[in-house]
Amino acid sequence: MKAFEYAAPRTEAEVLQVLSAEPGKTEVLAGGTDLVGLMKKMLVTPDCVVNIMEVPSLKTIDELPDGGVSIGAAVTLDQILDHPYVDVYPAVKQAIRGINSMQLQCQGTLGGEVCQRPRCWFYRNGQGLLSENAAEGANQYHAILGNSGPAKFVSGSRIAPALMALDAQLRVIGPAEDEETLVPVSDFFRTPRHDGQREHVLQPQQLVTHVILPPIAGRTCATYEVRDGEGPDYPLAAAAVALRFDGLGIVHEAKVVLGQVAPTPWNSSEAASLLIGHAVDSQRAEQAGLAAVRLASPLSENKYKVQLAKVAVKRAILLAAGLETGGFQA
Repeated sequence: MKAFEYAAPRTEAEVLQVLSAEPGKTEVLAGGTDLVGLMKKMLVTPDCVVNIMEVPSLKTIDELPDGGVSIGAAVTLDQILDHPYVDVYPAVKQAIRGINSMQLQCQGTLGGEVCQRPRCWFYRNGQGLLSENAAEGANQYHAILGNSGPAKFVSGSRIAPALMALDAQLRVIGPAEDEETLVPVSDFFRTPRHDGQREHVLQPQQLVTHVILPPIAGRTCATYEVRDGEGPDYPLAAAAVALRFDGLGIVHEAKVVLGQVAPTPWNSSEAASLLIGHAVDSQRAEQAGLAAVRLASPLSENKYKVQLAKVAVKRAILLAAGLETGGFQA
């Protein structure tokens, strides 16, 4: 690991001062479950590391006046699981429970989970995020959607699909100390075109401080993961669904977001459109699953993920509709 300077500010403004001192050469440390490993492998070599775990405002879970919930970026995942304010968002808690490791739940933070780097083994072994080897090499865990460009990896966040399905926003501060914006999760992720780009739109002098969940407002939601066993490994495919029904049990609004199948969380308007205006049953959920993967373009070794993604969408829809129980399939 390369030597680095260390800062532990106690306010958001002080964090921005550190980030602005050496733009692009400072990394944010929270739980460290991702960053420390990257630094040990010399994949990330910051001149400075700024620890945000000493900033009290980033460690709160608050109910908002409109009935929504604000969760600080430095709140640990187990704290979210235990908090009653998040009970009305089962898709979020199901995604966290899928991280089947008490150590990761207790150490990992919400901001770090959302902003984590891809788990692509070409990237993690020093071949770059956009390695040409991913197209024809060992790509069984890579993207089946949104992979027409050089990016073949999958977005690593397991919680982001649920946040996107729920129309969550991220409070982002910086670059200036008085600058604050709300960024929809759907606009936060991007597919990088070169190795110098990150998988999100944050500038080096910006910081995600909170996740803002809007009022649940009669919606139901669920996350479903398909995993290879019951260990802490990442899912092979996942889906998060949010539905709003009218008084007759007909879907009035729908959002379907796939995870672990594309370089970003994948919003499937095709699947959602098949649900709106209809009652949910197994056949309708199956049709939505098929629609979600209709544009899939599997690589040389990951065609199996098409079927798994279809199953994840179907099961997430049935869960959100209250027709099934669970949250993952091993």
